[in-house]
Amino acid sequence: MTSLSPALDAHLARAQVTLFVAVEIVLPSATIRLLDGAGVLTFDSRTFTGRDPVYGVLGPIEPLTDGLDAEAPRVTISLLPPTNTAAATLAAPAAQGSAVSLWFGAVDTATGLVVDAPDLFFVGEVDVPTLRVGKGSRVLEYEVASVWERFFRNDEGARLTDAFHQSVYPGEKGLEFVTDVQRQLPWGADLPRPGAITDTRTGPLDYARRFGGADLV
Repeated sequence: MTSLSPALDAHLARAQVTLFVAVEIVLPSATIRLLDGAGVLTFDSRTFTGRDPVYGVLGPIEPLTDGLDAEAPRVTISLLPPTNTAAATLAAPAAQGSAVSLWFGAVDTATGLVVDAPDLFFVGEVDVPTLRVGKGSRVLEYEVASVWERFFRNDEGARLTDAFHQSVYPGEKGLEFVTDVQRQLPWGADLPRPGAITDTRTGPLDYARRFGGADLV
């Protein structure tokens, strides 16, 4: 029993199978959908080609590696951009964080169609782009981190203020009148919580009674 669909699992048991890997990269200025070979395939309302007219073709895809205890799984994807302009766009700072998805599937050679539902085996985001230029060659390598990378991000910028609160929850004004907190509120810890806080304009406020935020006090 595998995680693949029954139809794809059965097709892979054949003596001869045509496999493919499809890659989607969602840049700020364009969405690139490429195959690891020639041809055109459509599945999941997406069309993938062997060559993008602007950004070129896929190069080698390094094997997926497991992360350590403080790292998320990663994969390295290579692109062969045909022009310096394309390479500059792919390596631009704005490309960092772009969503990347990889599928594995098979093609029915009798019909030329994708067999059932390809397996979405990796979802991540661009971490480090590296442009390697040599004599007669131009290779753009994307080191792509799994979406689990986000679990390692800290909250150093988090503040118990109206501005920060609304940056996360636009229009939610539970902290609108809290201008100066005099008592420390535990943040992200299971500790005793004070029943009131102080606002410099209105004096002591029963936060739970006035703002309906009983879970915060």
